[in-house]
Amino acid sequence: MLRDEKGRPASIGDFRLAPIQSEEGMPVEGKWNSDAEGMSVSGRTVTVSFERIHRIAEFALDLENFASKPRDLPLPMPKDELRNNRGIETIAYAPAAGSLLGARVAVTEKSINESGDMFAAVLEGPRKGIFYVRRLDDFDISDGDFLPSGDLLLLERRFSIASGVTLRIRRIAAEDIRPGATVDGPFILQADMRDQIDNMEGLDVWQAEDGSTRLSMVSDDNHSIVQRNLYLEFRLAE
Repeated sequence: MLRDEKGRPASIGDFRLAPIQSEEGMPVEGKWNSDAEGMSVSGRTVTVSFERIHRIAEFALDLENFASKPRDLPLPMPKDELRNNRGIETIAYAPAAGSLLGARVAVTEKSINESGDMFAAVLEGPRKGIFYVRRLDDFDISDGDFLPSGDLLLLERRFSIASGVTLRIRRIAAEDIRPGATVDGPFILQADMRDQIDNMEGLDVWQAEDGSTRLSMVSDDNHSIVQRNLYLEFRLAE
């Protein structure tokens, strides 16, 4: 991320783009096969979640050739509970020093149980298993990431013709994430079309050089003339 003299995001430089590889080492083609929604990196491992053809795959971090082949992981929740275009939207690594001991956590966009709450799961470790995220006000989950404290931030959005896009970020306490639990938490940010937002689909948490925790969000314009690609950055106020 290139920045201006005040440290504000200005543009993007020094990047590469390459197609995701299949198990045969060929570019994955077709929306149904390549609908990647969530991504998280830990060390030399990249974990990606896909919907439509629901799966979670690991890739080796190959920044030279971009030729890494996938290794599919067992789905953490029943496949018949994953909705067609509302599957695993979030995959994130918890902090190694936290209560989840570095485990990966998957959260669905809008795959709901009988109570109307979203399916989620811890993929490994002592708290491995399915849990649920309480669904409120018809919002869907579009991404998530962990704070250094171990709490999980979930980016949520809602769209209607009347009001446009609305977003919010919900904070889930780390100690609440355990098998069978239905988790909820306070909203630390809420915004709508009166603010400079769009169809925000990606969330990342990172540490700046000054020690502050930053949140980055990116939008998907869906190839629409009425939507924009935006990058938004916030300093977390603790």
